[in-house]
Amino acid sequence: MINSSDMKRGILLDLDGAPWQIIDCSFQTPSARGASTITKVKIKNLKTGQVLTKSYRGGEMIETADCEKRGVQFLYKDGDDYVFMDEENYDQFTLASETLGDSAGYLTEGLAVRSLLYNGQVINVELPITIELEVTDTAPAIKGATAQAQLKPATLETGIQIQVPPYLKTGEKIRVDTRDGRFVGRVND
Repeated sequence: MINSSDMKRGILLDLDGAPWQIIDCSFQTPSARGASTITKVKIKNLKTGQVLTKSYRGGEMIETADCEKRGVQFLYKDGDDYVFMDEENYDQFTLASETLGDSAGYLTEGLAVRSLLYNGQVINVELPITIELEVTDTAPAIKGATAQAQLKPATLETGIQIQVPPYLKTGEKIRVDTRDGRFVGRVND
């Protein structure tokens, strides 16, 4: 159980028998005397991907989800399914692209991630905050371009497109933030 005033991004809640993750959290203190703080959370169902906004009064207790995280490795893509291997017991399991959502665009063979188990069943994977990917297609570098406020589209080795600074060329390795798909920097060998 967690107090509504202790909620923060990333905490897992158990609502109606399903695991939900807090993706955004804000607190409001009403101006009326004696009114308690209101906690507004944006939560995502880890099984279905559904996103909801809920409000809780200050001091309200909410059930936390009993989830376990384990180290796994992404092996390969098989049609619309992604195959992973548990690093503890070497068991393999698959997750559908619908389950992974945007995370699927960051998976490269051999990438170490963490699986999220709810009631002994793998329901999703958690990516590292940043990963390294190669730029496979982008417009040529613009001569004299600086990194200030100019961006161009680039396709990465997994097929996703992100915005990168104009000085990057095809074939370069870059670091990408998996939370929002933002360019972080070049990878220096």
